[in-house]
Amino acid sequence: MAFKGQITLAITGASGAPYALRLLEILVKAEYQVFVLISSAARVVLATEENLQIPANPQSATEWLQERYQAKAEQIRVFGKDEWFSPVASGSAAPKQMVVCPCSTGTLSAIAVGASDNLIERAADVVIKERGQLILVPREMPLSSIHLENMLKLSNLGVTIMPASPGFYHNPQSIQDLVDFVVARILDHLGLDQDLMARWGYQRKR
Repeated sequence: MAFKGQITLAITGASGAPYALRLLEILVKAEYQVFVLISSAARVVLATEENLQIPANPQSATEWLQERYQAKAEQIRVFGKDEWFSPVASGSAAPKQMVVCPCSTGTLSAIAVGASDNLIERAADVVIKERGQLILVPREMPLSSIHLENMLKLSNLGVTIMPASPGFYHNPQSIQDLVDFVVARILDHLGLDQDLMARWGYQRKR
């Protein structure tokens, strides 16, 4: 099955599950293959914020997400935290683009120091070392000096730090509008066409 491209999407334990789910939905509709990594804490957040119980088994989770988003065969692939033989664990096979959305400050810290203690951290490390595109979407406030120092370190390495901070100049009418604002900005940085939100200076689309 041919896809337009490959992207790794990691979902961690910060608040902001709706951002991750909407991003995955749009990537699937755009006919990208998505390698999905879900932390244990993320499953708790997904259950709390979206009332979703995603199976812990990677194969079961793959099937669950494929059915939810009506994905094509092999379009969504979920990998467990210790699947070191998965494509995302090696620079010879990993997608050149990766988004961690939402990104907990713990994950951000681990990426900043190159911990690579689980597949999410290793996948991010691979994208950095291969000079790919890594986008982190933290959702935390206030930010401590530790958080800011880690963000600066990663930014200096070429990582895009994109806090989940929706704007209001597009006159949002719903929570979904706020979610779409952030997801649209992520898609813009990934270089994917999107019609979730018009760019500044253009007529708003609804």
